[in-house]
Amino acid sequence: MSKGIFITATGTDAGKTFVTALLVKKLRQAGYNAGYYKAALSGALRKAGQLIPGDAQYVKQTAGIDTPLEQMVSYIYETAVSPHLAGELEGNPVELETVLRDYKAACGLHDYLTVEGSGGILCPIRRDMYMLEDLIKAMGLDVLIVAPAGLGTINDTILTIEYARQRCIGVKGVILNWFHPGDMMEEDNRGFLEAYTGVPVIACVQEGDTDVDVDPAVLAELYQ
Repeated sequence: MSKGIFITATGTDAGKTFVTALLVKKLRQAGYNAGYYKAALSGALRKAGQLIPGDAQYVKQTAGIDTPLEQMVSYIYETAVSPHLAGELEGNPVELETVLRDYKAACGLHDYLTVEGSGGILCPIRRDMYMLEDLIKAMGLDVLIVAPAGLGTINDTILTIEYARQRCIGVKGVILNWFHPGDMMEEDNRGFLEAYTGVPVIACVQEGDTDVDVDPAVLAELYQ
């Protein structure tokens, strides 16, 4: 039976895709049958008349996934805006039934599935129906939160954790991105977040890293 985890973030530019690629790569290099899925992707580039889902393509190439791109993303939008607006502008709004069908299909291909969200946990997916949190709950997954390591992350990360908890979404951990080892403020951010929330900082990722410093067996245990 496939196990999954949902990657969300404190905001749009926290580096979810970069971190997600490293997580999937870590599992695959350790011998786990690990894959990737994303419900909706905005800002895709058009090449030779086709929309290329850049986030999925990056994860696929970085982690060495052989699954076709069309099986990794359900909705691909060219307009670089929130999925709810992109779906309206392009006449193809997200349907929950389609997302769940494709998610289950992806689960059938992989033992460990990493699901990447769009933006932060309150990103609107469809104006008249649901937010990102609704997809998380419909999939029955816990989350890992990607957060920038620098100034402001205490506020943003705690707000994200507390919001998830209020919505009965389990938080398995935090990954600090763009971390600078030895930086007094960023080291303190890590310690403060763990002490205040009780949520572990699973890893700290530096810019340009090609690996994430976490034991693959420990990482696999986060999936449910």
